[in-house]
Amino acid sequence: MKLWIALAAAVLIFAAKTDTMNVLTGQKAFATTTSLHPGLSRKITARDLPRPDSPGMLSKLGMYVHAGLGRPGARPDNAIPQAPPGFKVDLFVSTGLNIPRQIRRAPNGDIFMADTGAGTVHIFRGITAEGKPRESSIYASLPAAFGVAFYPLGPNPQWVYVSNTNTVVRYAYKNGDLKATAEPEKLIQNIPGGGHSTRDIVFSADGKSLFMAVGSASNNNDNQAEFQRANILEYTPVGKFIGIYASGIRNPVGLAVHPETGELWASVNERDNLGDNLVPDYVTHVVRGGFYGWPWFYIGANQDPAHAGKHAELKDKVIVPDVLIQSHSASLGMTFYDGKMFPPEYQGDAFAAEHGSWNHSQGSGREVVRIPLEKGRSNGVYQDFLTGFTTGNISWGRPVGVAVAQDGSLLVTDDGSKVIWRISYQAK
Repeated sequence: MKLWIALAAAVLIFAAKTDTMNVLTGQKAFATTTSLHPGLSRKITARDLPRPDSPGMLSKLGMYVHAGLGRPGARPDNAIPQAPPGFKVDLFVSTGLNIPRQIRRAPNGDIFMADTGAGTVHIFRGITAEGKPRESSIYASLPAAFGVAFYPLGPNPQWVYVSNTNTVVRYAYKNGDLKATAEPEKLIQNIPGGGHSTRDIVFSADGKSLFMAVGSASNNNDNQAEFQRANILEYTPVGKFIGIYASGIRNPVGLAVHPETGELWASVNERDNLGDNLVPDYVTHVVRGGFYGWPWFYIGANQDPAHAGKHAELKDKVIVPDVLIQSHSASLGMTFYDGKMFPPEYQGDAFAAEHGSWNHSQGSGREVVRIPLEKGRSNGVYQDFLTGFTTGNISWGRPVGVAVAQDGSLLVTDDGSKVIWRISYQAK
């Protein structure tokens, strides 16, 4: 009887996640920044993709930069992003940040955030009744810091790993440290620079592998400069190179490991200059040895016009990602919701930050999306969750990193406004 009750509850939760959503499909699923709305869901499939723009059209795209999006500017007074009904959005950290990027929760609940512009790693501890940090500290300094990970897995890590474009280092650590207690140990060096510069890092579910995302040096070149780029690389925890875990992934900015399945996931920026609705960015679980197409193909067997006729032997090996996101949204950091504050149907879902790109004539991205998951699997639907980073003709916000705080609220770094947002749920 208990088993049937549990199964029925799971079915009801999954229905609440997808069946009751207003899901836009086909051409209606494509979006611009101004068409985003909290709670509106979309499903883009490979069948929906348009043909690539002609070379003549491509040459004009440079003229379209942010044409319909508005000009970048400071956040207007009292401007706040919007979330679905029942959620409340507040400023968690509003001052003292330069370019806030990746954000991660330590096992003891402390929030580590890499300020790439300042070259620092911040800690924010606790949350007051007003939704602000109880304490804050600069844990360490590393130029262009981005990725943060804790090792070994479990409640008592001994190391904090931090990456920048060219290196991965680790700091000796124990729960409660607010500042690094010693100089960092250099584990991985001489990572290629230039082009895409973020280097996110996560550990595998068994703790035996360190995964590192290395984006491409170009939009869609296949020259020697792309050696061991546009890949997710695998290392031992002490920095010994194991090999390429998955390839053909143009710029896998955000990495995460699903807490239930143990699968590696990535949030990916695809290529530019093929049109407003090509090529979709994506969020997907990543298969060991998998090939995702870049630079010769995209979203399955679709060939990039710049590489017509090349590598026909790879055409049928290209994996179609799980969730296709509006093209040029610039999908960055991601996380899985493991808190208790949000309603039950949010449990285990993915959240990803869409930073926004220059390459859409009307502007795209600038939101945080929710991806409903059932036992770690997606049906391709994603939902506009946090929107409203543009006011009038001013585009002021650009989401980057997402993390679940210890109290179950969602934290979002915004390097446009140089703040951290906190999304809480107000129970009815």
